[in-house]
Amino acid sequence: MKIALAQINPTIADIESNTRKIISFANRAKDAGALIVVFPELAVTGYPPMDLLKNGKLISDNIRALKTIAEECRGIAVVCGYVDCDPDNNPMLLNSAAFINDGDIAFTQSKTLLPQYDVFDEKRYFTPAREHNTFDFAGMKIGITICEDIWNSVEVEGDKLMEKVSYPEDPVRILAAEGIDLMINLSASPFVRGKNRTRLRMLSRLASEFSFGLVYVNQTGGNDSLIFDGNSVYVNEKGVITSHAGAFTESLTIADTDCSKQAELIFNDLEDIRLALVTGVRDYAAKCGFKQALIGLSGGIDSALTAAIAAEALGSQNVLGITMPSMYSSRGSVDDSYRLAQNLGIEIQTIPIKPIYDEFNTSLAELFTGMEPDITEENLQARIRGTLLMAVSNKTGRLLLTTGNKSELAMGYCTLYGDMNGGLAVISDLPKTVVYELSRYLNREREIIPPATIDKPPSAELRPDQKDQDSLPPYDVLDAILELYIEEYKSSREIIAAGFDEETVNRVLRTVNINEYKRRQAAPGLKITGKAFGTGRRIPMAQRFLP
Repeated sequence: MKIALAQINPTIADIESNTRKIISFANRAKDAGALIVVFPELAVTGYPPMDLLKNGKLISDNIRALKTIAEECRGIAVVCGYVDCDPDNNPMLLNSAAFINDGDIAFTQSKTLLPQYDVFDEKRYFTPAREHNTFDFAGMKIGITICEDIWNSVEVEGDKLMEKVSYPEDPVRILAAEGIDLMINLSASPFVRGKNRTRLRMLSRLASEFSFGLVYVNQTGGNDSLIFDGNSVYVNEKGVITSHAGAFTESLTIADTDCSKQAELIFNDLEDIRLALVTGVRDYAAKCGFKQALIGLSGGIDSALTAAIAAEALGSQNVLGITMPSMYSSRGSVDDSYRLAQNLGIEIQTIPIKPIYDEFNTSLAELFTGMEPDITEENLQARIRGTLLMAVSNKTGRLLLTTGNKSELAMGYCTLYGDMNGGLAVISDLPKTVVYELSRYLNREREIIPPATIDKPPSAELRPDQKDQDSLPPYDVLDAILELYIEEYKSSREIIAAGFDEETVNRVLRTVNINEYKRRQAAPGLKITGKAFGTGRRIPMAQRFLP
């Protein structure tokens, strides 16, 4: 049997557009000879709709759209994710999949395992499935699961990418006990660095352990902070992945259940991160109505990487870089910014900030009488730059991209209402060490980021001869400690026992904790690691936890 994997990029709550896309892909699948086409989880509404689910119009519109899909998609069976009402538990809803055949919604199955960790909050909206049924089609007994439903059956060694939750119920085993020939899984599984390896191993083990064919169709594209990588597959009953839809792109892939040849699979973490960031910027801008972007270029590696990602995502003609030198900026930083702009083909402008800085100091002189210059004056420079960038953003309608990395954001090494200004934090989930890795990777074939930008010691250039390492531990040490604390929830005692200096560990953890108030006011960032700052990490600002 030929099965079409319809890996689409829906826009949240754009029911009309999503419906047109589903019908179009279904017709293409029919023309390609597929008997059945499978779409992602909540394909009609897009995932995650969050509190839009509280709006009754969204629910009724999505159910009406499902009926339209049924009417329009004849001659091919369709499996599609949508939101259903729960008649027994109003106003709760059901995260459901519909099997549509010959114009009729012939079968539905709701999601059983509702994740309530990290960025997921599904129990806020949905009721779990009360039963698990199968249906027959084209001589096969078929069962449907939705995303999390398949993550409870098989342990994958070395999986430290995501929080692991064990559920008392296992939909896969329940359906396998019914003797199904084919399991269809509709997913909206967000990207995390390295996750695809784990996911594919898990899918392969599931199919081979229970001896059924497995269709896995994942959403692709970016929605706010979340990026969906696609990587939809068909796995035969021996655990061989015979069809692969690729990553970070809409596609229609035809899988043949009789095929036994292993599909080509290429794993490259840095390429995945690059594609994820490009996808995240492109879709956030497009879905929010922006066509152009703006970036403050410092001559440093963070702004350079952000500009490179933006130029690929939006087109170099749609990116403007502004360099804002002060009395502490090196000539090299300005030159490196212009060389970067030339390499990328983006427009660049310069606005010197010393005259504005002098005016601010004059205005504040009386109030600051008797007080020595300190970090206040350093932050003032960052805030002048942030104000200028927001003014240009306001005037031109460009999306301002912030350039801070995860290491800086963790340590509060950033200025509120200064370099934190912006609409999207592109690399806020990239540790500084990964910023360097990815920047070198971008330069693998030709110079994109100037070598001097990569090689020079990082500096905010807010005072004479300033270096990041004056205030922070070496980034390789800092990032290792941050990963243990933020992503793996290790205590200070456990981190010290892992071989890190006690004084350094305590200083880092304390600094992370006291800077939660800054992160609460930061622009939304693109999620790349297993635990990003934002909705997936909810820490009180007023607290005295001793890690």
